[in-house]
Amino acid sequence: MENPEGSSKTHFGFKEVDWSDKSRRVADVFRSVAPKYDLMNDLMSFGLHRLWKRFTISQSGVRTGHKVLDIAGGTGDLTKEFAKKVGSAGSVVLADINESMLQQGRERLTDLGIVGNVKYVQADAEHLPFPDNYFDCITIAFGLRNVTDKTAAMRSMYRVLKPGGKLLILEFSKPVLPLLQTFYDKYSFHVIPKLGAWVCGDADSYQYLVESIRMHPDQATLKSMLQDCEFEDVEFHNLTGGVVALHKGFKY
Repeated sequence: MENPEGSSKTHFGFKEVDWSDKSRRVADVFRSVAPKYDLMNDLMSFGLHRLWKRFTISQSGVRTGHKVLDIAGGTGDLTKEFAKKVGSAGSVVLADINESMLQQGRERLTDLGIVGNVKYVQADAEHLPFPDNYFDCITIAFGLRNVTDKTAAMRSMYRVLKPGGKLLILEFSKPVLPLLQTFYDKYSFHVIPKLGAWVCGDADSYQYLVESIRMHPDQATLKSMLQDCEFEDVEFHNLTGGVVALHKGFKY
């Protein structure tokens, strides 16, 4: 929910908090989960997050020499593959607002030998510190729902994207089948927080993550928001029955 005129509140999961306090609370969540973030992703999604990310990369059109921005890049799954695609003539920026997640990404990719064409920038998606019309492709995977002002973030992405460039938003969304929605709700609220407690010793952070998914705009609403931010040819692909959706938009 965006900040309406005169309102000082926003959602942090199902809770209502001060607009100015959400980013601190989200930072605390990711500071807590960063060391076991990859393991929890595999456990929670049964490994499906790797297929969702692979599909995102296949839709990017990224090639040799491109400049790519991976927002909320975390531990670097997308950055790793983009670095291979752009080669030494291109560059990838892994940006994350959270210093703990950024450090995890830097250490992981360095250990994999991915150096030279990747830069690491601690950045707020709402105020991206990059020049206008700079990137050929921008991705944000499982990060937009944690942004306080999503419209401001999308406008910031639009500004730094080159004319002809593409934005890809991979995010949890609304299942399109009623039976799947029922199973998904039971799994999300009864299993994921317990996994978080078992693996990370932190049920509360994963309770927030589950709730943040439910508060995120559905597929059609996010498409409309992108169009309102001047993106064109906006479309989305439902993955795993709409549990996740990939939105695409262009700047012309």
